[in-house]
Amino acid sequence: MSVKLTSRQVGDVTVIDAAGRITLGEAASAFRDTIREYAGKGNKKLLLNLSDVSYIDSSGIGEMVSGFTTVTNNGGQLKLVGLSKRIKDLLQITKLYTVFDVYDDEAQAVRSFS
Repeated sequence: MSVKLTSRQVGDVTVIDAAGRITLGEAASAFRDTIREYAGKGNKKLLLNLSDVSYIDSSGIGEMVSGFTTVTNNGGQLKLVGLSKRIKDLLQITKLYTVFDVYDDEAQAVRSFS
């Protein structure tokens, strides 16, 4: 199963819910394209909900960093919520945990944008 991406608005924050596996190929491309699409539309507040992501590989992590850069360069913010222990560990090993704003609770993450 590859990644399934859905989005919803919580106030002025666009929440992108990801489910499945974010791996090299179509899944990573879909992930990148979705983030770029919202950044291109002028959405400045993006929250990636990764609570239903079962697996992410290095290309998936790379696309998260690429998305973060794209959103930041467009004057926006990209934050993460709902990381599994494995993804959290991966971000800490790669020293990216300090790059992203990471939250356990979606309501808290949405409030952090104001």
